[in-house]
Amino acid sequence: MEQTRLGTTGTKVSRICLGMMSYGDPAQRKWFLPEEDAEPIVRRAVEGGVTFFDTADMYSLGESERITGRLLPKFFNSRDDYVLATKVYFPMSDGPNDSGLSRKHIMAGIDASLKRLGTDYVDVYQIHRWDYETPIEETMEALHDVVKAGKARYIGASSMFAWQFAKAQHIADAEGWTRFATMQNYYNLVYREEEREMIPLCLDQGVGLIPWSPLARGLLAGNRERGGVRNTVRSETDAFADVLYEDADFDVVDVVKEIAAERDVPAAQVSLAWVLSKPAVSAPIIGATKLRHVEDALAAADLELDEKDIERLEAPYRPHPILGHE
Repeated sequence: MEQTRLGTTGTKVSRICLGMMSYGDPAQRKWFLPEEDAEPIVRRAVEGGVTFFDTADMYSLGESERITGRLLPKFFNSRDDYVLATKVYFPMSDGPNDSGLSRKHIMAGIDASLKRLGTDYVDVYQIHRWDYETPIEETMEALHDVVKAGKARYIGASSMFAWQFAKAQHIADAEGWTRFATMQNYYNLVYREEEREMIPLCLDQGVGLIPWSPLARGLLAGNRERGGVRNTVRSETDAFADVLYEDADFDVVDVVKEIAAERDVPAAQVSLAWVLSKPAVSAPIIGATKLRHVEDALAAADLELDEKDIERLEAPYRPHPILGHE
């Protein structure tokens, strides 16, 4: 698989990032896969050239990190052979200081994540959301100290307003602290509000995009249909998706299916190829609970859409309220 620079950093990553959120304790969510079921999926991704993996402390309350930490060393000869990202922000317990982006929680969070992952460092340490209760100066200094301590190579952010991201970068510049190198934003064919401000900002600042939900939580791959029909276990139990999508979004899905039929490929490949065609995108993060999900992602990295295809895919889009920041 092609390797690309992570934003304007010198680090190279595969064009596809495997998201590890789907691996955890099935007792918590029906669609979580235990380690033994996740292993062949991760193995196939590595065989296909994937070297970039993303998780978070709150995924299955740490179990995703534990599974990630046990699986990846099985498939790589050296820790330097893959790029590993995790996140901090969401509650890990009922404790008053076990969430958010305070210095206390960030310092405790990175140590706990490293222990679960079984590694001395992560390549990208990301803030999972914006913390309205903690001064951003406190957060940025703590993240800088994490990098200087050798516990993270870079820092990244996830869904927030562009003004918030710009403010954080400005403070880092003014104080001589580490800047965010990546933005993990919510971006796909049925949610393109990021094109208004965040993506132009990232292009201007050399920040690499590693979008989450590039298949719209499976909507663009056919896991839902008009009228509330659900075709997978996850879609049947994913209440968050009910907030994100509406019937008008199926107009986009219809065009994806048309182009997929013309190309004789699955709809998921077309949708991922569109995300990969965007110049700001370093690597979309895909979730995989079946081997075919990995196969579609690997094939999408080699699928080129022409200008007419892209115009057709983008034409039915309807504006949405800002989503994914909570």
